[in-house]
Amino acid sequence: MTRLARPPAGVPERVRQPGETVVRVGPVSGRVRWRQVVVALAAAVAVLLLGAVSLGRGDFPIGLTDVLRTLVGLGEDTQEFIVLQLRAPRIVVGALVGLALGVAGALFQTFARNPLASPDVLGITQGASAGAVAAIVLGGTAGGGVLGGVGVPLAALLGALVTGLLLLLLAWRRGIDGYRMVLIGIALWAVGAALVDWLLTRAEIHDAATAYVWITGSLNARTWAEAVPLLVALAVLLPAALATSRALAVVQFGDDTARGLGVRLVPTQALVVLVAVALTAAAVAAAGPISYVALVVPQVAVRLTRGPRPPLLASGLLGAALVVGADLLTRTVLPQALPVGVLTAAVGAPFLLWLLVRGRRSTL
Repeated sequence: MTRLARPPAGVPERVRQPGETVVRVGPVSGRVRWRQVVVALAAAVAVLLLGAVSLGRGDFPIGLTDVLRTLVGLGEDTQEFIVLQLRAPRIVVGALVGLALGVAGALFQTFARNPLASPDVLGITQGASAGAVAAIVLGGTAGGGVLGGVGVPLAALLGALVTGLLLLLLAWRRGIDGYRMVLIGIALWAVGAALVDWLLTRAEIHDAATAYVWITGSLNARTWAEAVPLLVALAVLLPAALATSRALAVVQFGDDTARGLGVRLVPTQALVVLVAVALTAAAVAAAGPISYVALVVPQVAVRLTRGPRPPLLASGLLGAALVVGADLLTRTVLPQALPVGVLTAAVGAPFLLWLLVRGRRSTL
């Protein structure tokens, strides 16, 4: 039975933050922050509405009523092909990619206690780009050669995982220091960028063009073959990420405080980094490195919820809304269709500059 827990005798009511309710389910209790719940629900509704609009927009417009009829199996054959085979996989992949990147960014930023800690800055997406470009250039787009048989998505997945492992190993010194991790991540980003540039200089012109499209981040021509593996990965990784939320709430106050409160610091730090890296790797393998989603979304979420740290679920759902909305704009509003990563980069780069300027002013 679920009931509201009263504070014990002697504990002042002010220990609760405004907008919080302590809920007890049997022997387990926790705090519910209603603003986070509202933001997460609003973001979920936005994803559904944007997805419904996106299903009907394109070179072959379909009305909302026909879209709903098609989704329940009552549409025409042409409409079923367009909605279920061409547009729905693209939208599902975009939502899942945004969800994964939003949660990964929230994990990194909370763990490092730094708003600049995101897969883009830490070099993980750049490592994925290096793996994918290597597969395209060395293996060839036709599938021949050394890496062509591995496939671009798998090569990107391996590149992101290897970069994340290097980040974990190089930043490890009786635990992981967030500031040290960011510095090492920037160095890994530079190495990955240099490797990508070197590969592109020796690539054939058609391979270089294919690589440039991929490293921009795009949802073009996405099918259920990309959506299903990503959905399976998130079914495993999202519960693992949510399971770390309670420990992260303590870790953000510092290592000594976390140890004093009984948190097993080293396993917790390793689990958080590995889950965040795996989420990023899965997202990049499905759609390429869609830039700045993991950087911007957690900071937007923390301002909307007015909490002490980026909320995981709200960040993920806001990331899904951002990617699906950006893809809808690039397909239907802009005069020329562009990869979705171009629009997210156009939004995220000024936001990064604002964070840097804001951080500089706070130190003066």
